[in-house]
Amino acid sequence: MIINTWFGVLELGSNGKLSASELFPKDVRELALRSLSLRDSRQNLPPEGFDLKTAAIECGFADSSSEYYSLLHEVTLETVKLQVSQALTPDQRIVQAVEALDDINETTNSLSERLFEWYGGYFPESGLNGESLAVFVAKYGSRENIPPEDPLYLKAQNSMGAKLEAADELLLKSFAESVCSLYERRKQIEAYIESSMETLAPNLTALAGPMLGARLISIAGSLEKLAAFPSSTIQVIGANKALFKHLRARAPSPKHGIIYSHPLINTSPWWVRGKVARALAAKLSLAARIDFYSAKKEPSLEGELEEKIRKIREANPRPPQKRQESRAKPKKKRRR
Repeated sequence: MIINTWFGVLELGSNGKLSASELFPKDVRELALRSLSLRDSRQNLPPEGFDLKTAAIECGFADSSSEYYSLLHEVTLETVKLQVSQALTPDQRIVQAVEALDDINETTNSLSERLFEWYGGYFPESGLNGESLAVFVAKYGSRENIPPEDPLYLKAQNSMGAKLEAADELLLKSFAESVCSLYERRKQIEAYIESSMETLAPNLTALAGPMLGARLISIAGSLEKLAAFPSSTIQVIGANKALFKHLRARAPSPKHGIIYSHPLINTSPWWVRGKVARALAAKLSLAARIDFYSAKKEPSLEGELEEKIRKIREANPRPPQKRQESRAKPKKKRRR
């Protein structure tokens, strides 16, 4: 009988005693990798009640119980480290990037609003906001530093804003530079997500775009879970509040979730958006499965989706007519 263990391959005789052994080197990392492969394969595992410690000492792998348990402790720790390092798969890295992007967007929006209100007291006529305002403040600071060739020069000369003191200008420029760095970091994360999605999920990226595809994976938790979702679930992903309201209060069921941001849906007439969302969700579900199980690009998916949407729009050129409510017939007067 052959038994695979974390320290070697053992052969037992008909009487259940050790007859031969093939021991592995006492390399902690190699033994940890061996343990992981043994857990995955689960071939020729020791029978229930088999004493591994005694077998390890008997075959000469360990000289004593203390040495056996010391090696086992080190191998166990190394195995956990390997499991943690392997847990961050490519789709999990995309999930982390999407969540980081959401955090940066929230922080950037708040700081941009603060900069707009703060600098607005000194140059309210600038008409700038967001990233353009942050770049402007970081570059010039006070409106008095704007050169004549700048389009805002005349507005700055005739501005009704307060005078910006040197100390305030230094603080504002530093604050604006921090906001600019956040905008730059957001672009870097978006570029990372786009390149990663092209490699991990080419079909999902082709149909939904890299950002929408990444958000679908993020909400699902992984590409594997997204591939297991039915198309009806993908259709309403992100519409949790509307879905719960429908289930609890019998409100109308949601027609779409975050896939509403897809151009095929948000540019369609309102009366076909539900049908378009259903068709898109069906193709996204198929694309996710192809990406997870084969990772090969399937060019026909885009053409099939476009043809399906074209047929939906041709079959529904005009909005449906509202049903006319039947007028209640007047009650006949009773004869006395």
